[in-house]
Amino acid sequence: MQNFFDEGASSEKIRCVIGLGNAGSQYASTRHNVGFNVIASLSHFARSFMQEGNGDFLFSECVIESHRFFLAAPSTYMNESGTAVLQIMEQFNVAASDLLVVVDDFQLPLGTLRIREDGSDGGHNGLASVIYHLQTENIPRLRVGIAGSTCPSENRKELMAAYVLSPFEKEEVQQAAIMITHARDAVLALITHGIQFAMNNFNRSFLDSDLTT
Repeated sequence: MQNFFDEGASSEKIRCVIGLGNAGSQYASTRHNVGFNVIASLSHFARSFMQEGNGDFLFSECVIESHRFFLAAPSTYMNESGTAVLQIMEQFNVAASDLLVVVDDFQLPLGTLRIREDGSDGGHNGLASVIYHLQTENIPRLRVGIAGSTCPSENRKELMAAYVLSPFEKEEVQQAAIMITHARDAVLALITHGIQFAMNNFNRSFLDSDLTT
């Protein structure tokens, strides 16, 4: 864990970090639930555990040094994420620009992170639902790569749906854990030093250096 909690932190504010996934134990270990995994890692790091919110979501309130923010995870299915995000925004009185949405991305290689201030849904059903319900693409997001060696080469809807709902391969489990840890650190860097700092330091693949040291 790099030390981001020092003087000179950015005044930019992300007030709520939302990880997307599918509720239910049958989905817990799937690639599509990486967003939930990042939220769980942040919750554990901050020692602030999730509780039921006023709607279809879980949340926790975190304070890291002087930085106060919320974590949240919809308890809906992925393609209904937008309804829960609206509920989260209402409970915590936050705007779309105050959010950071964490999602899996089958278009990025496993171990790769991409932070963006805005943009389209990129074919992600959960992010599409969020954009639809919020009526804006100006939503900061962290995309977490899940494409391993078994990812279909043909981008057909039915093939990709089956892939994202599959678990990581045995040889990918350690890689996924490393990626989730770096995604957690990317969120902490963004909160304490702003999105530009986080993009400059975390928009890359981490697996090669970690697995060879």
